[in-house]
Amino acid sequence: MASYHLVRRRAVIVPVWRSVFHTDAVLLIRSLSTTPPKVSDNGHTAHAEAVTASLDPRWLSDLKKRIGKCVMFGLKPVQVQEAASILKEIARDWRELVAGSEGFLTGRRRRGLHRQNVVWGEMEARLADGLWIVQDSMWITFKKGHVNNVTYIRYAESARINWAQNFAIHIDPAHKREWSELWTPKGDGLILRSIKTDFKFPMTWPDHISVYHKLRSSPSASTDSFILDVVILSELHQRPAARCIEDIVVYDYRQGKKTPLRPFMLERFRETYALQEQAQEENSTRIKTLLDQVRSLETSSWDMPDAREDSGSPFQ
Repeated sequence: MASYHLVRRRAVIVPVWRSVFHTDAVLLIRSLSTTPPKVSDNGHTAHAEAVTASLDPRWLSDLKKRIGKCVMFGLKPVQVQEAASILKEIARDWRELVAGSEGFLTGRRRRGLHRQNVVWGEMEARLADGLWIVQDSMWITFKKGHVNNVTYIRYAESARINWAQNFAIHIDPAHKREWSELWTPKGDGLILRSIKTDFKFPMTWPDHISVYHKLRSSPSASTDSFILDVVILSELHQRPAARCIEDIVVYDYRQGKKTPLRPFMLERFRETYALQEQAQEENSTRIKTLLDQVRSLETSSWDMPDAREDSGSPFQ
């Protein structure tokens, strides 16, 4: 899929079907590369590669299809129970398996957006085939395409505010005021320096999204900027519709300059990073176990030597 880079610039209006899109505050430019750019993470150790990095993006739906093939071929009662247990776990915990295996924290006290509606008006208008000229008047027909590219940026930014508010409300209420003021010019603030978005597939209405943020690296006492990775999940397709990289600067509005993280922020961010590492390890292990279980079902059904499909005949 195409990728876009976001750069701060004054608003310019251009036709929506061009390859360059402008909004009131940002410029979205199409890039030929779909590889995320190398972004400095202050030299700290980043997450290890997720187990899903080597899997097809549709690995979850493929896993369910593989189970279905085993069931259709014919399984013993105990195998049917095992298949049902696997499907139940996938249905209940698919967000943890998809996002948690990459280190994203998906719990109620950590998530940014949860099952938010994708509305029809968020899709972009595309020029349709119809074009008529009647008495010097031109009529152009439009049709709705995929969710507008700028909308993904809004999803990420809204989720980031909620991500920070979670620290104020759930994680560190002792510093509620300080956390709540991070997005205001009152004291220390977190400024979005840049955002990069990779679009994975053209999401359309109707759908729902869940959005999660994670710290790319564990901060130090001198950290005055950091990277947040973002995943925007399609609930309908149960896989990422887009990914973002947010470069955040810690800024002291009173002094008018960058500033290191305050001690209470540093402590909570380090705790959060440790929980991310734990979530990645635990959910990666769960995925490996599920893959092994499904492979075992396959080798004991349609993929076993001299396998014969159960057609339900009473004479077999």
